[in-house]
Amino acid sequence: MTASQKLPKKVIPIVAQTSMFAAQNKIYPRATSGYFTNWRWIMVWITQIIFYGTPWLQFGQRQAVLLDIDAHKFYIFGLILYPQDLIYLAVILIISALALFLFTTVAGRLWCGFSCPQSVYTKIFLWIEYKIEGDRATRIKLDSKKISVKTHYKKWIKHFIWISFSIWTGFTFLGYFTPIQHLFDGILSFSLGPWETFWISFYGFATYGNAGFLREQVCLHMCPYARFQGVMFDKDTLIVTYDEKRGEPRSGRSRNVDAKEKGLGDCIDCSFCVQVCPVGIDIRDGLQYECISCGLCIDACNSVMDKMDYPRDLIKFSTLNSAGSSEETLSNELESKAPQKVSHPILRPRVLMYGGLLLLICIAFVVSLSMRNSFMVDVIRDRGVMSRITSDGAIENVYRLQITNATEETQTYRISVTGLDGLSISSNNVFMVNPTSERMVPMSLQIPDGSVSSGSHKIMFNIQAIERDEKISEKSTFIMPR
Repeated sequence: MTASQKLPKKVIPIVAQTSMFAAQNKIYPRATSGYFTNWRWIMVWITQIIFYGTPWLQFGQRQAVLLDIDAHKFYIFGLILYPQDLIYLAVILIISALALFLFTTVAGRLWCGFSCPQSVYTKIFLWIEYKIEGDRATRIKLDSKKISVKTHYKKWIKHFIWISFSIWTGFTFLGYFTPIQHLFDGILSFSLGPWETFWISFYGFATYGNAGFLREQVCLHMCPYARFQGVMFDKDTLIVTYDEKRGEPRSGRSRNVDAKEKGLGDCIDCSFCVQVCPVGIDIRDGLQYECISCGLCIDACNSVMDKMDYPRDLIKFSTLNSAGSSEETLSNELESKAPQKVSHPILRPRVLMYGGLLLLICIAFVVSLSMRNSFMVDVIRDRGVMSRITSDGAIENVYRLQITNATEETQTYRISVTGLDGLSISSNNVFMVNPTSERMVPMSLQIPDGSVSSGSHKIMFNIQAIERDEKISEKSTFIMPR
């Protein structure tokens, strides 16, 4: 083949690559002050005093709140729950979920902005960062410099405090599952077990990563609540809104400019509302699922309105419902900005439904707890020997009764049996069980041979707590051989 007959080279087309994900820029929240900022700090103090203080509370001679998984006992002040009582824990979770649904329907995502652990710890970590590295502009300038010991020593200090705080948080969290005094003594004596060390490190690392680095990414991409909370919103749910009719057209200006004369809105386009937002959104673009209803944009905007001598509440908590509004879908109303005249009726069908269901479950929960017995009994037949004939000619069946004392005092129990004429207990029928303990007691029942027909006969064990005058009856069977 000659050179002129050579095949042309294969042409490879150049394909432009498009990223499927938008680039994420680091958010540097600006410090602000005001009504909602103060309430956020109040909730930080309340939640953290409860979280860090509860494991140290004592109830009698034990930790007041302890979910002791190893011992299969959950202590909640005077209430002691066993594996048989897991239904109560499930009901507590259902009550918590319904309460969150009810609160969301009425007031939107205030839980996310004021009480959610992710928001609370992010607020604490940001405060530490602000105190050490400085305000927003200083932090941005610091991050733009080349990393060195001279320029970034403040960051090392910040991370040291973050890690120390995170380890303390992991230690406290584990204190709800292992006696916290035992953990504390183990740390002081350097005798902490490997699993305890692992879980403290694990929860500490989770706090450090989520609050120090992921921050708003947890709310935007990891928390499922951000995705489904919209189904609990309606036109009367309180949300953070921007008054577009009053604020537009926005434009920067000095304080001496007459906005009305120039046909301008009250928004001076300072972007303070964006700079203070912990999730980095612009509330002026309308309601977005990323908004956690923290109200910081309201404080920032109100401070600017005060300086400009404009009325407050250009950004405020409001609803999408207004007098005489048309019957549009909620999604269309979210795209149109907040109405001027709004109402916020509390008693509406969805609120009544959540509230009524929550009330019924709470009443049932309290009634069930008040009627709960102070002990539990399980009757187990001896499967090794179904029945046997004793030396005196009686028919004997052997059982084991597992008695659980759910009180914190030693209890005495008396056992009797009914269901067959002539049936009697041939073993001891009075037993003592230590506080919050279980005891397996053998029980031998006898009946004269020939007094009843052969086969299986239903009987009833009656167990009475002598000190408390409580009684439990458990069914079983007596086997009469052929």
